[in-house]
Amino acid sequence: MIKQQKKILNISIHITVWICFFLLPYIFSPQPKDISQNISRHLVVLYIVINIFLLAFYYFNTLLLIPTLLFQKKYVLYLIIVSVCFIAFLYTPREITHKINGTTTEMIHKQFQDDYKQRLGAKEETSNTKNKNKIPNKALKYFPGSFVVFLLVLTIGVCAQVIAQWKKSENTKEYIQHEKTVTELSFLKSQIRPHFFFNTLNNIYSLAVIQSDKTPDAVLKLSSIMRYMLTETQADKTLLANEVQFIRNYIDLQLMRLTDKVKVNFDVKGYLENNQIAPMLFIPFIENAFKYGISTKENSDVHIELTANNNNITFKVFNTILRTDNNIIEPTGIGINNVRRRLDLLYPNKHTLLVSETENKFIVHLEIDLT
Repeated sequence: MIKQQKKILNISIHITVWICFFLLPYIFSPQPKDISQNISRHLVVLYIVINIFLLAFYYFNTLLLIPTLLFQKKYVLYLIIVSVCFIAFLYTPREITHKINGTTTEMIHKQFQDDYKQRLGAKEETSNTKNKNKIPNKALKYFPGSFVVFLLVLTIGVCAQVIAQWKKSENTKEYIQHEKTVTELSFLKSQIRPHFFFNTLNNIYSLAVIQSDKTPDAVLKLSSIMRYMLTETQADKTLLANEVQFIRNYIDLQLMRLTDKVKVNFDVKGYLENNQIAPMLFIPFIENAFKYGISTKENSDVHIELTANNNNITFKVFNTILRTDNNIIEPTGIGINNVRRRLDLLYPNKHTLLVSETENKFIVHLEIDLT
């Protein structure tokens, strides 16, 4: 429907422009009131034939010559054909006009001379005897067909097609970039899901091994988490409130396997219902905090803050750094680098991510502009 409307609008614009173009000779060079009927008819037919020729040349040039020759870098052949059209423009319309009116060039010239003499009067007729076979410059202005008009139509056609080709090229680039972005985002999300799922299954497995009475609750939490992953993550955005509940379920699941030596705090402030966020954007940071920042033997803590207002979301994670040989924050693969790339694609120039560490704390600070 939209394409049909655009097509109708485009055709209407072309018709309007050509009507205005056809009226230009009558607006800027009107015929004198005392011109003879034969000359008047000749000029009207000549105007029409010239405009039809220009109309045909414009679409012949824009629809055939430019796409098949100029854009294919066949410049010499293009110039030859345009030159032939130009020569035809200088002579063909007048010959066609003579055929239609049953006149010749000599007859029209003589008629112009007679009209001119009548306007000058008998006195001026005597003084111009030597030039009786020449059409005065004043009379020549009634003959249209200047090469400037042809060049104008040629230039407009070339410029219009070049601009259209450039726009088409830009649209194609944008489409390719969009498809590339969508594909990359899908790949990044597909990495997160199995990674997250298997980590969660490992947690439940550890509860089942020790025959913990928390295992049934853990399975219910996992069910809620999987439902979220199968539904909410299909869309580009989800309500921040749903994402927060997903994080709470994940934290509760983690706490089931931990001892009292681990303290976890999740503070949420601000407006959740009215804000939307890309799903599973924060969870890799929280996973890393639980994976590398806690111990069942030593005192450790994880502190998570999320603050939201109408235009901004601030997310922070602080976790203890446990200095062991095997305890290294994931530098590559699934995790923080994955989120960095998603942020670059989803919120270009609208986010700030700072990852740092002190002597005993690993800190993630993320701000996202929602405007």
